[in-house]
Amino acid sequence: MKRILSVVFILAFLLVGFAYAEVKSPGINERQANQQERIANGIESGELTAKEATKLERGEAKIQKTKKRMKADGKLTKKERKKLNKMLNKESKEIYKEKHDSDKR
Repeated sequence: MKRILSVVFILAFLLVGFAYAEVKSPGINERQANQQERIANGIESGELTAKEATKLERGEAKIQKTKKRMKADGKLTKKERKKLNKMLNKESKEIYKEKHDSDKR
């Protein structure tokens, strides 16, 4: 459990760092930081199991990787922003679902 918490906090720290370094996608960066915080809070409160947190972190990492790939040309188009927001919406719903299910903690 301590290992999962360490990984979560490291990933959250990295994402917050990315949020401040990138100026072209502030809304997306804020949402990513918010979702990382929701996951960390879920772990601390016991609403998320280690397995659930790991699954959610993989989803967050996939979004970050996709964003990085999309921004490789130095810009984020309207279509790319729409796709990222769709991915973030899906991940947000998954976070809510996992935090409110009846899995044993």
